[in-house]
Amino acid sequence: MDIWYILTFFFLLGKVNFLDIGYIFINFLTLFPLVHHGLLFVPIGYTFGDDMSKIDFIHGGSPYGAGVYAGDGTREPIEIELALAEHQGKYVAGVAKRLSQG
Repeated sequence: MDIWYILTFFFLLGKVNFLDIGYIFINFLTLFPLVHHGLLFVPIGYTFGDDMSKIDFIHGGSPYGAGVYAGDGTREPIEIELALAEHQGKYVAGVAKRLSQG
């Protein structure tokens, strides 16, 4: 499947803005080969709550996982980005625990 068809689908749904496009490229271009070789990918989805979709300020992170919008490299992570990273760690640990219990 061509990556442009996937991206066009997301744009048509209105679910992706221009800041999220980098996450989609990284996920689709790197995860497919890794999953093919056995990597388990655990996206957090929308489990973080309403803070993920705030648009009053620029921040990193998406349903695929935590991230930091770095800009020109001088910007430090803000509280919501750090909280999302902590949430992702706890979420993945919970999934791993459930998988190990059989």
